[in-house]
Amino acid sequence: MKAEDNVQDESLENDNIENTEAGEETSGNEPIVELDPLEEKEIQIKELNDKYLRLYSEFDNYRKRTQKERIELIQTGGEDIFKVLLPIIDDFERAQKSMDEKADYKTLKEGVDLVYNKLVSSLTAKGLQQMPSSVGEKFDSDVQEAITQIPAPSDDMKGKVIDEVEKGYLLKEKVIRYAKVVVGQ
Repeated sequence: MKAEDNVQDESLENDNIENTEAGEETSGNEPIVELDPLEEKEIQIKELNDKYLRLYSEFDNYRKRTQKERIELIQTGGEDIFKVLLPIIDDFERAQKSMDEKADYKTLKEGVDLVYNKLVSSLTAKGLQQMPSSVGEKFDSDVQEAITQIPAPSDDMKGKVIDEVEKGYLLKEKVIRYAKVVVGQ
């Protein structure tokens, strides 16, 4: 039996080899379709166009998604600072209620000082820094805004800051509000 199976297998292999040489597929009796080079190029072009359209669609979806995320980030970017400020607003509301009930100046001042200190410490924790006072120093247009010039009380005060009207602030080393100063002339 084994000898007969080997003979049949060999005859099948020989038939497959002959079919392959004749241009037919080895898996069946169907002939291999040979395309001319022009048709092959057209198929390649269709495949490349399809690939291009898919990549373009993916990129367009990515662009839309990132644009949406950016808009959402801009709209909710200050969320963390507002969360810090909400307890301070609550403290101010309690202070207002307390002012209506009591007329004690000393405790009112202590309460306002506590709320102020809480506000300053919360903003400092988020990266806000107050610029040091520059009274008596040379005017620096990089961090100061001259709102007016007055005659200098002495010659050594010319071009220097005489008074600071509003304090300047930095947010993580970036000026977010210039100090408003009066400069000697």
